[in-house]
Amino acid sequence: MLNRNRETDSFTVSFLDVASCGFGAMIILLMIVNPSSPSSIEVSDEDPSATIAELQREVFEIRGQTSLVNRDLNAKREQLSSVSERVARLRQDLSEVQGQFLASSELSDEATDEIGQLSLAQQSLTDEMQRLLGNSQQAKDQAIGGIPVDSEYIIFVIDTSGSMFNNPSWGKMLSVIEDTLDVYPDVKGIQVMNDMGDYMFDSYRGDWIPDTPARRRQILSTLRNWNPYSNSSPVEGVTRAINTFYAPDKKISIYVLGDDFQPGGSIRGVLQTIERINRTDADGNRLVRIHGIGFPTIFSGPARFQQSAYRYSTLMREMTHQNGGTFVGLNDFR
Repeated sequence: MLNRNRETDSFTVSFLDVASCGFGAMIILLMIVNPSSPSSIEVSDEDPSATIAELQREVFEIRGQTSLVNRDLNAKREQLSSVSERVARLRQDLSEVQGQFLASSELSDEATDEIGQLSLAQQSLTDEMQRLLGNSQQAKDQAIGGIPVDSEYIIFVIDTSGSMFNNPSWGKMLSVIEDTLDVYPDVKGIQVMNDMGDYMFDSYRGDWIPDTPARRRQILSTLRNWNPYSNSSPVEGVTRAINTFYAPDKKISIYVLGDDFQPGGSIRGVLQTIERINRTDADGNRLVRIHGIGFPTIFSGPARFQQSAYRYSTLMREMTHQNGGTFVGLNDFR
């Protein structure tokens, strides 16, 4: 018994020694390590709320400046739109003035608007002229409605632009062609092309269409829906007609049917071109006669667009005068 108690006491003392040494070591480590408190990197003396208020004030200033800039921009845009409209009006006025100047400068005192209107009024078909045009019993060497009808071959050069095709003038044009054909009861050849020189019948390109009652009916029937592109200038069609069909042994008349000659085209240039091609023979006669018929389509619209009709009247009046023909201006669609 005594021996067992002695062993137990020894173990207890040894455990206490070990524990005391462990705690002692931890205390020593804590004493060696001197932890320092965290230091702040930068200390600001300013109040954050003041900084936020300053930034908000700057934002408000920027927004105010943006509103001012947008208002100025809108005002400039409105001014630009107004200026653009004014420029467009001025360009239109300039185009009309240029057309008047070209007409007056190219044809001297015979090409003003007043003279264009006067020529239309003086050369309008009367009811009596219409009756005469429908009378096919007249002699060929007479002038029907002021138009000589002594030719053996006839060519129609027709303005197929929208102003002609999409208006009552197209129906009137069909009636005029029918009346004109009635004036020539028997010719040796007919041809139909538009003012660009495009043929109505490709099968007769560069050749004469035989004059038969069936062919005449076919021409009038096809004309009702014939609408090739047109630039409202007769120079191409008249030029092709002369260059293609003139022959010294043939009497040829060209009938130009249209309603306007657009500004930008040169009246003098057209006349010089036709004069150079349609030369005079030894007797002073032109190779072919050129007649013109004007339709009052443009006069049914606004007055500012009527300048092109006056230009057409002036052009055809001079062209027919120089080439042995007659110009007739219609004053209504009846």
